[in-house]
Amino acid sequence: MTSADIRQQFISFFENKGHKIVPSAPVVPHGDPTLMFTNAGMNQFKDVFLGHGSRDYSRAVDTQKCIRVSGKHNDLEEVGVDNYHHTFFEMLGNWSFGDYYKEEAISYAWELLVDNWKLDKTRLFATVYKTDDESYDYWKKYLPEDRILRFGDEDNFWEMGETGPCGPSSEIHYDGTTDKSGRELVNTGNPEVIEIWNLVFIEFNRQEDGTLEQLKSKHVDTGMGFERIVRVLQDKLSNYDTDVFTPILAEIERHTGVKYTAGEDQKDIAFRVVADHIRTLAFSIADGALPGSDGRGYVLRRILRRASRFASKLGAAEPLLYKLVDVLSTSMGDVFPELKENKKTIEKIIKGEEASFLQTLEKGIERFDEITNGKNLIKGSDIFLLYDTYGFPPDLTVLMAKEKGVDADIDGFEHYMDEQKKRSRFARKNKSIVADELNLDFTTEFSGYQRTEDTGKVLWYEENKIVLDKTPFYAEKGGQVSDTGYIDSNGSRYGVVAASQYQNAVILELERKFEGQVGDQLLQRVDITRRDDIKRNHSATHLLHAALNKVLGTHIKQQGSLVGPEYLRFDYNHFEKPSQLELTQIEEMVNSQIYISTKVDTRILSLEEARADKSIKQFFGEKYGAEVRAVSMGTLNEGLSFSSELCGGTHVSITSEIGLFVILSESSVSAGVRRIEAVTGRKAYQQYISLKESEEKLNNLVREKDRSIKSLEKQLQVQATGDMAQGLDAELSKAKLINGAKILVLDLKNMSMEQMRELGDSVRNKIGKKGIGLLVSVSDHKVSLVCVVSDDLKAEAPAGKLVGDAAKLVGGGGGGKPHMATAGGRQPDKLPHLVEQGFYNIVEKYLV
Repeated sequence: MTSADIRQQFISFFENKGHKIVPSAPVVPHGDPTLMFTNAGMNQFKDVFLGHGSRDYSRAVDTQKCIRVSGKHNDLEEVGVDNYHHTFFEMLGNWSFGDYYKEEAISYAWELLVDNWKLDKTRLFATVYKTDDESYDYWKKYLPEDRILRFGDEDNFWEMGETGPCGPSSEIHYDGTTDKSGRELVNTGNPEVIEIWNLVFIEFNRQEDGTLEQLKSKHVDTGMGFERIVRVLQDKLSNYDTDVFTPILAEIERHTGVKYTAGEDQKDIAFRVVADHIRTLAFSIADGALPGSDGRGYVLRRILRRASRFASKLGAAEPLLYKLVDVLSTSMGDVFPELKENKKTIEKIIKGEEASFLQTLEKGIERFDEITNGKNLIKGSDIFLLYDTYGFPPDLTVLMAKEKGVDADIDGFEHYMDEQKKRSRFARKNKSIVADELNLDFTTEFSGYQRTEDTGKVLWYEENKIVLDKTPFYAEKGGQVSDTGYIDSNGSRYGVVAASQYQNAVILELERKFEGQVGDQLLQRVDITRRDDIKRNHSATHLLHAALNKVLGTHIKQQGSLVGPEYLRFDYNHFEKPSQLELTQIEEMVNSQIYISTKVDTRILSLEEARADKSIKQFFGEKYGAEVRAVSMGTLNEGLSFSSELCGGTHVSITSEIGLFVILSESSVSAGVRRIEAVTGRKAYQQYISLKESEEKLNNLVREKDRSIKSLEKQLQVQATGDMAQGLDAELSKAKLINGAKILVLDLKNMSMEQMRELGDSVRNKIGKKGIGLLVSVSDHKVSLVCVVSDDLKAEAPAGKLVGDAAKLVGGGGGGKPHMATAGGRQPDKLPHLVEQGFYNIVEKYLV
């Protein structure tokens, strides 16, 4: 069986048992700030287990993309060293939400493994939690008691994290020893006896204080390691020997020229690390994460640099990892189409990160060798130096030290990291409202979606802070600043300078101390002009986000925003500076949606409905309630909305209300995060007027400069002409005599026709009787000619005819009066002949 067959058979088996097939959640979890990566199949059903959400089905099955590189579930150090741990893996899972429980879960597992897949039941062991007699008794139907083992919290009590759903588990282990003697190897980390399926019985919620709270319903959450079951069913000794990994390993061989031999030496470990890590990187980037300097991004950067360093052990001196994305998308893209859809983006991001790291890797290794030469310990300060200067993640330094037989002071490194954080930590600005210091248990109804004027009853007040039962003032959250305005109370007016959310209450901050009483009815009015400016900017932010996705790539995710009355600010993840053309396309795309003038649609959905609608953007870290507000605007050719997001902010009713969208700036905020600042509506018009005024000022300056330049040129021309005129006596001494007439030819440089005419008058005056002068000059590849003739010769040799004949010799023509005439030519290369001999020959024809 191929791995694809095995995956499909698992899903079909449970589909036939009444389970609904559900898609894999992204490896970047949305709406759950407690998780860095999706690390189990149950993550997307956490709300159901906690009783906060529900589904329209009670049984489900899928294959879930998982990453385990941090926290309790961290397999990073084992990857590549053994043959069955991975940072990225698929988890085949089936769930019961308050439906079947332990007995059915165990029976289904047995049926699939033994009856369908024909695994040798004498090679199977079951483990149960130490006090779980119920599961123990169910297993006795299938296995002898000496193959049912009890373990404690570490092995058989499953928890997703420090807090959250949890419960006892029952694991199924496969004995791969040749003589089936693996009983004592269960849960010892021995590669010959491995866990292949974990049946978790979720009945508790772990509180922050560590206590267990009984859930209202009992659930089943199972997870089968896909790579492990493929190994067993394909009868391989290693996960890496299955067709899940062999295409990637073959591609590494092709690019490095090194042969993979499935051994335990550093070469083969390097093969396995690279093959594993490229999957984590590709799937993470496909789901919107990027390597960066902190949080999830830093974990990915560590993995990439770890993989790059192992690739260098295979002789890769140039970026290699990105070249593996193609084979990965080919082998897994049918099941996970996001790999194919984002292949070019994934390659570009990985290649850029690899190239950046390789630039410092060689120097970093040299510095590492210097630090560790003759030492048996690398100090924390040196680990920090390698991290801070050369970009070496501390675990990479520890790994290199281990290979060299050197200990590493990782605690010392942490000390230096803490000190750096203290130095770089900015003092937080004091907020005018410190809600955490208040003890409020009130609920304020927000009426601001429908109106900007409303009445409300005072529930609480203290100094200049009040809480009302209803308010049209939007409280600052989600990047949108609060409304301002005023309230009227018993003939007194108070300015509202800010509004903040504290739990279910909205706290209004007044410009002065409140003099009313609890129970007073107040009239509230929002500053409409300011609110409208904010609405325009907020709706434009949604259109901008959608345009970024369409121009720069679907990997673009919002990393932060600020929506105020003056301007909007939008932070997003991207690996390079957008070109000016791309920014122009983004700006034009947003404005086209404004001009289309479509209605902005808002819908109230259940959280489950919203999550099921893949066209609606949702953001990691956002805390959504049971009901959410979906905002859609704009239109695409397919009839879909241009933008759809979950959002609690205020928006325009039709896109044309935004008026105009203008990008002011685009800049880098941090590694992998960029920022766009823009304006809309009145501010965009003011920007246009400002630019127009600036342009007019610039044009005036240019015109004034042109006038100054022309004046200066005129002065220079006069001076140059004067200088030439003063030097005419010397030039006249060089004149050639032809039949008693003085013939003077002056070859000038870059002189205008006006200057030549003025100089021509001087030549004519100086030359006196019986004289002819020709002035020539070349400018911009064009020949200019001026001919002057004394009065006593102009009848015999008129200037117009002389210059006309001369112009023909340089590819042109011209003429004029008998005493002075001008001409031009297009062949400056023929000018030397005209000056040296041609003009003299012409004159001889006339002076007979």
